[in-house]
Amino acid sequence: MSKNSVTGKDAGRTAATSVRLDEDEFRTLSFVDKRTYLDGVLPKEKLALVLGDPDAKKLARAMQPHELYWLFKEDGGQDAMQLLGLASPEQCVFILDMELWRGWSLLEDKAVEYLGYILQGSEEHFLELLPHLDFNLLSLLLGRELLVAGGIGDLNTDEERQTDWDHTFDDVFLIKFKNPAHTPIIGLFLELVCRLDNSLYTSLMESVSGEIDIESEEECYHTKSGRLADLGFPPRDEALEIYSRINPATFTPGRNKVLLQAVEATTLPKTLLTGTTFLERVVHRADSELFRMELNYLINTALVADEAHLADMEQMRSVMERVYGYLNIALEYLSEGDETKGVEIIADEYLKRLFQLGFSLVLGLKFRADKLSDADYATGKALSGLKTARPRYYRGLDSDGIDGYREFREMQDVTTMSDFLKRLEG
Repeated sequence: MSKNSVTGKDAGRTAATSVRLDEDEFRTLSFVDKRTYLDGVLPKEKLALVLGDPDAKKLARAMQPHELYWLFKEDGGQDAMQLLGLASPEQCVFILDMELWRGWSLLEDKAVEYLGYILQGSEEHFLELLPHLDFNLLSLLLGRELLVAGGIGDLNTDEERQTDWDHTFDDVFLIKFKNPAHTPIIGLFLELVCRLDNSLYTSLMESVSGEIDIESEEECYHTKSGRLADLGFPPRDEALEIYSRINPATFTPGRNKVLLQAVEATTLPKTLLTGTTFLERVVHRADSELFRMELNYLINTALVADEAHLADMEQMRSVMERVYGYLNIALEYLSEGDETKGVEIIADEYLKRLFQLGFSLVLGLKFRADKLSDADYATGKALSGLKTARPRYYRGLDSDGIDGYREFREMQDVTTMSDFLKRLEG
């Protein structure tokens, strides 16, 4: 069979093998098979295939908001920016919610930057997105960027008449731009809103002229948090609970857990289905829609807890490896190599508690390391990795002896590090 004949049901097998399709071959697949194939390729190839396909818009919008966001973040270049022009309003709002905030604070420069990316798309896409943008957020941003006077039936004060105003888009409101560097983007945004949705423009100008106070930022933050919670990203104070310590010695796996379909499940990352770790082998036997939903929520929770959704892809990848590592450690600890028992535990115990168990086993190493010090370079590095808030495994203890850190992956890592500390303690 030639590569050109890979279509239909063969596409699913293609995604799981080393066979790769070029853009012309990819276009011959059905839409469903395109989605299946994309699940098995690296982000850069995935982005190129999506952008080069006649079904680009449909393929992009078939992704969950966080799936599109991770693809967007993985590339980070101009090609990734094209995704914003294809994304649905819900996907765009999700990306903005993830990118424009640092804790409780709106990142004004970042907001203007992303507004510029959106404006690079078509007018049709902008008009589709506009009703979905948070009015209070737009008011907050424009309030920091503009001075506004005038209005329907209003008489300008002496101060307003003497001000050197920069522009008016409707001969009703007078505008002065506060930040010259942002003027081109803010000006183009206002021109489009005034022309395409004049009632919204009027409401925004009236809101800005009323001088929005700092409480609006808090209100916008809570609204944003509510939207993310609906998509399976809990508030940070709730997310941090996954790092609660429990006693491994007294831990007993739960029974008869109940899961509600709270968020849509996605295809598991390819690295979780290779069968190389105990967790992966158990998951291969216990995989289900509800399991994927629960795993998605746990990963989202960890990303929120470590604020990795506001950082780069390297940090996001590290958090995901930590989730897999702690789950694997917990399962190995409880199952002692019995995969059937591992399947039973996955079915009956919440992944959040298994994560907490894995974390607690590693945290015990940190508590021991906190009491130790050593002048030797490698020993000091190993101890330093353990003493961090999220303990890391020193790769100098691996067979390749690399000078660096990684996440804890398996119970053998815990045992190796425990023996290492025992020698220092002795």
